[in-house]
Amino acid sequence: MNGSPRLPLTQTVYYILLALLQPAHGYLIMSRVEDMSEGQVRLAPGTLYGALETLVKQRMIVRIPSDDPRRKVYHVTELGHQTLTQDAQRMQHMIDVFELTPGGAQ
Repeated sequence: MNGSPRLPLTQTVYYILLALLQPAHGYLIMSRVEDMSEGQVRLAPGTLYGALETLVKQRMIVRIPSDDPRRKVYHVTELGHQTLTQDAQRMQHMIDVFELTPGGAQ
């Protein structure tokens, strides 16, 4: 596995990037994350906007124009998509190893 300084992603960042594979504003991101995680991850606005700011600085997401000037809309960048893919592959590898380990998956 090729190690990246961005990996592993936190659960919150992973779900935010996943939610932003399609452009979204804050409330929609929070809703998507909660749905995708089956309620296991609920983002407070402060947590979300802090994470979004960090992800913009890391160039993993970008703010895009919106029809509504009151809403900030974000979308994952190529770097963000690559990082998300690498982390999914990393997690899948761990699952595969677990399933192949005697006594792992029963």
